[in-house]
Amino acid sequence: MKSVRDKVRDQVWEQVADQVEEQVEDQVEEQVEDQVWEQVWGPVGNQVGGQVGGQVRDQVGDQTKKELNQ
Repeated sequence: MKSVRDKVRDQVWEQVADQVEEQVEDQVEEQVEDQVWEQVWGPVGNQVGGQVGGQVRDQVGDQTKKELNQ
């Protein structure tokens, strides 16, 4: 039969282990999400940003040329 001390120690150990496990899982999840986000969305974001920036630049450039030519 377990003593009271053993029971308390087991409970505390379980709680601590659960907390540590949750913290580690959260940290790992965040790191993985950040890495995936950077790998997937970094290049896509740069591409889209470049395309949109290029289009806006072209439009503004065309408009400026038209205004200058009038």
